[in-house]
Amino acid sequence: MSNIEVIQKLYRAFRNKNYDAFFSICTDDLEWIQNEGFPGGATCQGATEVVEKVFKANDNNWKNFAYEIEQFLDAGDSVIVIGKYSGYHRISGKSMSAVAAHVYDLREGKVCRFRMFADTKTIWDAMS
Repeated sequence: MSNIEVIQKLYRAFRNKNYDAFFSICTDDLEWIQNEGFPGGATCQGATEVVEKVFKANDNNWKNFAYEIEQFLDAGDSVIVIGKYSGYHRISGKSMSAVAAHVYDLREGKVCRFRMFADTKTIWDAMS
């Protein structure tokens, strides 16, 4: 399986909330880094922490939260994914659309690090 196919499988796991599939795609020492200024953003260690502090938190705060993929870029041991976040904030009711790039580093066919670079202003604006 190519690195891009691994990342495509990871996004399917996100969409389907198939956390067992997500766990199987990640290394035990996974580092998940959300960019500074991202609402609730932090660095998570391990897939379990990512599920609890990122995926479930997004579902709690946003209706129809999604990352719409525009392009996958093969960068050897890394895969870059260009796209945008969208959703409706559950408290404000406002929608958002925020461009973002995801960078995945892979080791032996599994994700060992994630870095996110997103337009956080549009997300904060939807929350106010």
